[in-house]
Amino acid sequence: MIDTLLPQEIAELAERVIAENSKIGRKIALAESCTGGLVAAALTEVAGSSAVLDRGFVTYSNAAKMESLGVASDIIETFGAVSIACVWAMSEGALKNSSADISVAISGVAGPEGGTTLKPVGTVVFARSIRGNDGEPEGELKQFGDLSRAEIRRQAVLCALELLLP
Repeated sequence: MIDTLLPQEIAELAERVIAENSKIGRKIALAESCTGGLVAAALTEVAGSSAVLDRGFVTYSNAAKMESLGVASDIIETFGAVSIACVWAMSEGALKNSSADISVAISGVAGPEGGTTLKPVGTVVFARSIRGNDGEPEGELKQFGDLSRAEIRRQAVLCALELLLP
């Protein structure tokens, strides 16, 4: 059993992410919004994570997304912060501003307020970029449903960790 302050399933998946990326010499960067650094926290719970995790950006505000990751204001104005376009830009910005080989970005509506008809509570978007890959990053929109804030964030962390597996 892993001694961790995080839920066991997150700790075990984070351990896999570190081990498998370490094995292939791949560095990770994160761009987190609704998870508030939980993905980075999960990875740093693992001994030896410094060989894999290059850095994490917690860009909770729109201004932080623009200033730290270079997300264009017109992307946020047109599509919103919880959009595939925004997380693509966040993911690319995390790669550009790091020495990582892969980045994952997360943005969503964790609730209990903030949801809309088009983007209800439980809507979370993800993007993954790999350095040297031509074309757009991979993006995914998930509807976790009107769960508790903690459960939406837990599900988002698990999904982000899965995206970091080789």
